[in-house]
Amino acid sequence: MGGVSPRPAAPRRAPSLLDAAARVLSAEGPAALTTRRLAREAGCSTMAVYTHFGGMTGLVRAMVHEGFARLHARFDRVAPSADPVADLALYGRAYRASATAAPHLYAVMFGASSLAGFSLTEEDRQHGRYTLAPVISCTERCMREGRFTSDDPFAVAHRMWTGVHGVVSLEFGSYLVAPYDADDCFESVLPALMVGAGDLRERAEESVALSCARFRGAVPGSVNPPSTKTSGEASAPGTALRTSPTTME
Repeated sequence: MGGVSPRPAAPRRAPSLLDAAARVLSAEGPAALTTRRLAREAGCSTMAVYTHFGGMTGLVRAMVHEGFARLHARFDRVAPSADPVADLALYGRAYRASATAAPHLYAVMFGASSLAGFSLTEEDRQHGRYTLAPVISCTERCMREGRFTSDDPFAVAHRMWTGVHGVVSLEFGSYLVAPYDADDCFESVLPALMVGAGDLRERAEESVALSCARFRGAVPGSVNPPSTKTSGEASAPGTALRTSPTTME
């Protein structure tokens, strides 16, 4: 797949420090992330940050890689079904859920927030592209089954990514308010993206509604609630997403 092939996540060096950093970042934001605070949270000396990561910059880079590993783990739980467009919408829902579960980490992953003077390098920006591989594969299924008329799965996958990412970014910035709140916009963007790839509007809306029901059934109490404008019976728990021992929050 050239440039987006699945690749292993970065090694989990000193996982206690990474876990502590994720907790502090999530609970208190970037300002609280210091070597002294991390050492206290992880029960180690401040030198551990330098020993394992070479300093805060290395630790933040490891956090970025960890964020993409978590996103990939969510994607890996999407189980293929007879409706590839619904599956593709599920990837969009998984993306939003991953971001909403750790908004501060999401901001660092995509360069919207800077920690300890850290800024993304070109290598950092390209690292997470392996997470697109299953989205591209699903897009190819949509094409093979005649749902999408586009013949470029890479282009379609990138449009899906930018569309969903845009909604999530505006959601985090509190720009989306009633009557066009985040849920409303998200649920309208998904079928629009499918139609843009060549699907019929009615079929796209049915598949997106199905993905909503499947997502709710697989992840009770999900942080990615559906819009009230969608409908459909929820499938049995576990049918939309594969169960996984990986901690997703």
